[in-house]
Amino acid sequence: MLIKTKAIVISTLKFQEKSLIVKCFTQSDGLKSYFVRDAFSSRKSSRSGGPKMAYFQPLSILEIEAVHKNKGTLEHFKEIKIATPFRTIHADVIKSTIVLFLSEMLHHAIHEEEKNEPLFYFIESALEWLDNHNETANFHLILLLEITKFLGFYPDVSEIDFTFFEMNEGVFSPLHAISSLSEHETQLFKKLLDLKFDNEQKNFHVIERQILLRIIIDYYSIHLDGFKKPKSVEVLKAVFA
Repeated sequence: MLIKTKAIVISTLKFQEKSLIVKCFTQSDGLKSYFVRDAFSSRKSSRSGGPKMAYFQPLSILEIEAVHKNKGTLEHFKEIKIATPFRTIHADVIKSTIVLFLSEMLHHAIHEEEKNEPLFYFIESALEWLDNHNETANFHLILLLEITKFLGFYPDVSEIDFTFFEMNEGVFSPLHAISSLSEHETQLFKKLLDLKFDNEQKNFHVIERQILLRIIIDYYSIHLDGFKKPKSVEVLKAVFA
């Protein structure tokens, strides 16, 4: 079946010497993996005039035409072009580190091989926001917390006035359990729950952001089977240190 859709690049894997396996989150079909022959060659592609690898930077937003056989095997692109040309994300070391980390998180978090347009639109609009703003210190924290709404484990805030956040059930509680955050951690987490991208970005100290990052990674690990801690998290910490 020939499909035309937008697609967000989630991860790439080199295959043999010149080829690439590209995992994308597509607007039309959810998660799809594509085989790209000669991705590392200097040959120009037909539409944009650029090398193929230029398309496949972390979280690039593409417009693709592809053959989807839907047999559980690798699919193939017919045409590719950039849907949203980023001005700053891949040129700014902080933003490029953020998207590298987020792409690794999404690689381990999204497993849906079916359409999820609300999640696609949210990630797309969030990346456009990142590209157009300079104060981005909390961006990755807010985005990852918001994504839990689409993945089904956003914290239950109906009892948010309670003192402790219990990680396994995703609820606030008056009692401290083994799987609960400390009172201080819970206060930081409540503060994060109130934030949106456009809020003041200097809400947290560096150490507080690192605590929140650990909490979110742990929260994903608890609620997603097979989730792995991103290797790029240490690079992210260094950039924001």
